[in-house]
Amino acid sequence: MSVRELVVLGTASQVPTRHRNHNGYLLRWDGRGILFDPGEGTQRQMLRAGVAAHDLDRICVTHFHGDHSLGLAGVIQRINLDRVPHPVTAHYPASGQHFFDRLRYATAYRETVDLVQAPVSADGPLAVTDAFTLDARLLSHPVESYGYRLTEPDGRRLLPERLTAHGIVGPDVGRIQREGSLNGVPFEEVSEVRRGQRFAFVMDTRLCDGVHALAEDADLLVIESTFLDEDVRLATDHGHLTAGQAAAVARDARVRHLVLTHFSQRYSDPSEFARQARAAGFDGELSIAQDLMRVPVPKRL
Repeated sequence: MSVRELVVLGTASQVPTRHRNHNGYLLRWDGRGILFDPGEGTQRQMLRAGVAAHDLDRICVTHFHGDHSLGLAGVIQRINLDRVPHPVTAHYPASGQHFFDRLRYATAYRETVDLVQAPVSADGPLAVTDAFTLDARLLSHPVESYGYRLTEPDGRRLLPERLTAHGIVGPDVGRIQREGSLNGVPFEEVSEVRRGQRFAFVMDTRLCDGVHALAEDADLLVIESTFLDEDVRLATDHGHLTAGQAAAVARDARVRHLVLTHFSQRYSDPSEFARQARAAGFDGELSIAQDLMRVPVPKRL
């Protein structure tokens, strides 16, 4: 059975707390697994969440600050220890190649897995598969940072009333899908476009064009909200977003489900992030991320 969900492994900004691990997010997408920003402790959080190394097909790092990448060493060694039988592709800013190399070879271990290095150096598609296209967009942070967006190809949805009107029933329904037409009736006549689902992952950044492009029409948007709105100057100075800014992006981008995460340790009441997000006018589904929570991708419209 296909599963599309976000598994939150960690939600802390800069330093872990008693209740929040460093960053880490796994997107399950129909049998594929994409691990985003594995911070320190990710390997143990995977164990707690029931995520195996074999579940990983890609690793996407937004930037090389420690809370987003120090877990790479452990994760890479684990996929080798467990002899993951398929290649694992790693995406990360090309400008941080020396950091990736140091983390990949932080200690001695035996390499058993094909780890494909696919660094990111510009906006655009990183991978095109039958299941999705993975794109990157440059963000605005003190070090080079990229956000990621996964887009499922559009499909078509059958319209029973039109099938009936054309007398297409039983095995003929399958035939017109396979062959594209039947008795002069094109498949397009008895179906409509079913928009593919869209997932966006936006970490450390100020407001910029890349943020809006990634979020546009996302079914599920995972976005940092390090600060509350009263600390907007701190957010801008350090290259981050506030809860209100993140929610306004989601509002304007017509996001269906918003997940706020990457919280500064200075705040003890997570409900305030939700309050400010609603005050910014976002009226879709809203989650304030907690470690080990699971967030399903919304069902297709």
